Amino acid sequence: MSSILQADVYVSSRLPISMKRMGETSYFSPISCTLIHGDSEAVLVDTPISISQTEDLAAWIKKTAPGKSLRYVYITHGHGDHWFGISILRNHWPNLCAIATPGTVEHMNEQIKPEILEGTWHALFPGGQIPQSLELAKPMDSLTFSVEGHELRAIEVGHTDTYNTTVLHVPSIRLVVAGDAVYGDVHQFFGEASTKEKRQEWLRALDKIEALDPHTVIAGHKREGTVDGLFNLHRTRQYILDFEDAVAKASNWKDLAGDIQRRYPRRINPHAILRGAMAAFPPVSSKV
Repeated sequence: MSSILQADVYVSSRLPISMKRMGETSYFSPISCTLIHGDSEAVLVDTPISISQTEDLAAWIKKTAPGKSLRYVYITHGHGDHWFGISILRNHWPNLCAIATPGTVEHMNEQIKPEILEGTWHALFPGGQIPQSLELAKPMDSLTFSVEGHELRAIEVGHTDTYNTTVLHVPSIRLVVAGDAVYGDVHQFFGEASTKEKRQEWLRALDKIEALDPHTVIAGHKREGTVDGLFNLHRTRQYILDFEDAVAKASNWKDLAGDIQRRYPRRINPHAILRGAMAAFPPVSSKV
């Protein structure tokens, strides 16, 4: 007889970004890492960015699931803020297997190219905050794997806030760990979902998640302590629709950013608004 699985959620600290917004320090969104565990084994979904965040996560795992073997870390998508900590976890669990879909691994390889790793991640978080040795996940041969007799399913959902994204579905407890397909009380990132077509694909991804009929939906970025419910999916959908409406009404990126800030004044990480607004209104190159 298989064990009963449970899930616990770690929410990272917010790292300061090495740039200021309106003269004030900006902070990156908190990152959700979900631990799914039974009697003796555990699976982690996603890691934070920095060494210090991941060491804190490791201590939390040992406290939350003492004596249990961390068999897998599953990575939902290729953005570095969801997998840079793999090598740090390896120091604590040498037999850990890091896995992801082939599409996610392809994206992870893009993230370690110098123009992205140095130009984006090290620029945002300088001073040795990111592990020097970065470990990629292994591509999965199948979209399913098991822990203590329970099947866990990688569901490919296409373009959400980036391409080749997935969610992890655990049918036995009606759980979806949604990565960046679903957001909590955090401004959503439209820096790559920069066209109406890509945002429509994100909406279709939400429909696909909802069709799994989950009871619990864990957002990839959320406030610490918030409940992980289906309402996260509905609010993510509404935010996309509101962003689409704001794009249609705005004449430039500043108007768009201001409109979103007015519509969602309590969400954290306004830096994401600027990235999305500027992507929606890219500069027009002049021809000589």
